[in-house]
Amino acid sequence: MQILRWVFKVLLIIFSCFHMLSESLPQTTSETQTPPVCSDADRAALLSFKARISNDTTDILSSWTGSDCCDGGWEGVECNPATGRVTSLQLQRPDRDASIYMKGTLSPSLGSLRFLEVMAISGMKHIRGPIPESFSNLTHLIQLILEDNSLEGNIPSGLGHLSLLQGLSLSGNRLRGQVPSSLGNLRNLQLLNLARNFLSGPIPPTFKNFQALQSLDLSFNMLSGLLPDSLGQFKNLTFIDLSNNLLSGQMPISLFNLANLLDLSLSNNQLTGQIPDQIGALKSLTSLQLSANRFTGHIPGSISRLQSLWSLNLSRNGLSDPLPDTLGRGIHSLLSIDLSYNNLSLGTVPDWIRSRQLRAVHLAGCKLRGTLPSFPKPDSLNSIDLSDNYFTGGFSNFFANLTSLEKLKLSNNQLKSDLSEIRLQEGLSSIDLHSNQLTGSLSRILNNKTSNFLEVIDVSGNQITGGIPEFGEGLNLKVLNLASNRIASHIPSSISNLIELERLDVSRNQITGTVPTGLGMLLKLQWLDLSINGLTGGIPNSLLGIEDLRHANFRANRLCGEIPQGRPYNIFPAAAYAHNMCLCGKPLPPCRGKKQGKMGQ
Repeated sequence: MQILRWVFKVLLIIFSCFHMLSESLPQTTSETQTPPVCSDADRAALLSFKARISNDTTDILSSWTGSDCCDGGWEGVECNPATGRVTSLQLQRPDRDASIYMKGTLSPSLGSLRFLEVMAISGMKHIRGPIPESFSNLTHLIQLILEDNSLEGNIPSGLGHLSLLQGLSLSGNRLRGQVPSSLGNLRNLQLLNLARNFLSGPIPPTFKNFQALQSLDLSFNMLSGLLPDSLGQFKNLTFIDLSNNLLSGQMPISLFNLANLLDLSLSNNQLTGQIPDQIGALKSLTSLQLSANRFTGHIPGSISRLQSLWSLNLSRNGLSDPLPDTLGRGIHSLLSIDLSYNNLSLGTVPDWIRSRQLRAVHLAGCKLRGTLPSFPKPDSLNSIDLSDNYFTGGFSNFFANLTSLEKLKLSNNQLKSDLSEIRLQEGLSSIDLHSNQLTGSLSRILNNKTSNFLEVIDVSGNQITGGIPEFGEGLNLKVLNLASNRIASHIPSSISNLIELERLDVSRNQITGTVPTGLGMLLKLQWLDLSINGLTGGIPNSLLGIEDLRHANFRANRLCGEIPQGRPYNIFPAAAYAHNMCLCGKPLPPCRGKKQGKMGQ
């Protein structure tokens, strides 16, 4: 999807460059003419839009001064030099910095830019309100891009009048209601992206008119009903993403007529039945994502004919044994496979998976047994998920030569090993070993040599002993889960160095000492669980500086004093503070005396 979005933006740039080049060519006239200035009507329409923007941290609109909006000084505005009419309005946030945006609404006056061919107002995040009905007057429009704002309401049915439209993207807004059937009138449409909204109802049957369509993205909505049989008529389609909806029924056989299809994603729906054997007809397919549906039966052997396929995700369905033998002889381009959480009893990792030069192997919940597998070609692997299986033994030689590994999940197995056996690779960003039988000290994986690439550590539910090590500066940990072990000692004050931390869980250990005031410096923290330990003292008021905290639990310690009296601490449930020595203040009963009230500071 990211690739297609990039390609689409490149096409916009090419269109703009071609437009400017054509305008720069000398005109053959009998005498030299002075190019007309910007149309008064167009200038007024643009200034009306500017007036509706109450805050512009992009600083784009500050360039909209002077009487001539076509002189090149008005950023994002392009004109036809022969007529002085605005033909392109492109206001796109230059980067992903959250502090750069426009705040306001879309002025209906933009609908009076009668000669507009390209409108792209995207990534502004805080442009709210409806899409003006007046946009249906922009009959010259070829591209309409209003993605990644906060637009609300329904999609105007009048957009179906824009017969020249080739690209329509309204993704990443807050649009609701049904997809208007009038969009089916856009017979020249090549790209339709309505993803990441709150759209509901069926996919309109009028979509069968999209004979020129190349890319269709309706993902992350609440669309329901069946997959239209007409999808198979779009011979030019290369990209379909209908994932994360409520679509039901079976995959239509017509879908497999799409010989040019490169990417098919139907994940996270309610699709049923078997995966049709005809899927092997999609000869151009590079990515097949069918996870989190209700497919049953066997994996079709015809998938082995998809010689261009590099990503296969069939996880979280009801698919059953056996795996087709043909998979070992086909799909030679495969780089990523995910068969997790089906009804598969593989026993061991199949040789045809283990011996390939893959980037990702995800076989969680596949009833794998024995010791951890070895991979003859390990240097390409960057993601491994073998969690929720029955692996035993240790880690000896498992990490050897996994030089590209970035993400590892081995949770919920029966691995018995000392942490000293683990040699974390420099590029590892996430390691999840929770719910095994690991022993040893955390200092083996958390020390002054810990990579700053590491963002997630979950070793909860093991038998780890010792203390929590000191944390140096420069670490980028976002998740640290040490819960349900046998860790003793105290929480080091150097935990304040983990400034990127979003989730900290040290519950159900034997930790003593006080709650460090430095926790208040972890401003990105959203989840804090210190429950069921032996902590003493008070809850420091410095924690009030953590504004994004959504969950906190101090239950079953030996804490005393006043709970910090500010949100969210005074509105968390009382159970979050239960079974301590003498905590008081909202949400618990008030403190009795001034001295006791200050103990939490």
